[in-house]
Amino acid sequence: MHNPQWLRSFATVASTGGFTRAAHALGLTQAAVSQHVRHLEAEFGPLFIRRPRQIELTPAGVALLAYVEDTARAERRLRASLSDADTDVGEVSFITPGSVGLALYPILLDYQHNHPGLCIRHRFAPDPDILQAVLQKQYELGLVTLRPEDPRLVATPFTEESLELVVPAGENVEQWPDLQRLGFIDHPDGRGMATRLLSRRYPGNPGIGTLPVHGFTNQVALILEPVARGLGFTVIPRHARESFAHPEALRVVDCGDPVIDTLWLIHRAEWPLSGQARWLVEQLRGVPRFQQRRS
Repeated sequence: MHNPQWLRSFATVASTGGFTRAAHALGLTQAAVSQHVRHLEAEFGPLFIRRPRQIELTPAGVALLAYVEDTARAERRLRASLSDADTDVGEVSFITPGSVGLALYPILLDYQHNHPGLCIRHRFAPDPDILQAVLQKQYELGLVTLRPEDPRLVATPFTEESLELVVPAGENVEQWPDLQRLGFIDHPDGRGMATRLLSRRYPGNPGIGTLPVHGFTNQVALILEPVARGLGFTVIPRHARESFAHPEALRVVDCGDPVIDTLWLIHRAEWPLSGQARWLVEQLRGVPRFQQRRS
């Protein structure tokens, strides 16, 4: 770690264009500023080309000035992230499941657009990865579909998400053979979700394994594309269906009493949320589509 005063003197000489002007700006003597620069030049070599009434940075000087500027920016980011004074300035990190993430991400972008000092880092991931990312302090906030039992985490209800049976628009689905005719569009959670919902809609059905699979994708934003094109049906969380760009191409089949999951907001229990994270959570809890409801 280099002496901060030496670096300030060097950077001020570079910005003002002279040792005398730098000394005046810093409230130091010219001799003191020159001594600070000599200390740095003893380690890095010549930093300035000195001409009468003009100085110019050497390549070493350019590199050192870039280092000083990078360090100053990093310090400002650190202070912003640790300060609660400006809660909409700094970084917030948020990791969520894909379905609710599709609904969240445009809202997060709106917040960042309206608050230029805010940087939101968001990632889609399954529950196990979300838990590890928050536990390992890679992300400050997370959403999971199952309430964790780990005492290192605080979990509070965030919103509810129902499962939906989604078929192509115009399809009339009444009986199990209708699903067999359409075929299943599978995804990583597809069989588990379909089993939970279809066992309620079609009690005594022969099982999801008896349905032909007409497609598979692990990209949550793409699951409904083949359904919209008439290639099959799927079972998917409501937030993913609400985020689809062509709702007119889809039909949600009434399955009676809904299958509803609670999404849990998690963070580490050992320390309070940053001001930026508290601000973001407060904003999101006011969004009507995330307010808990029975659908």
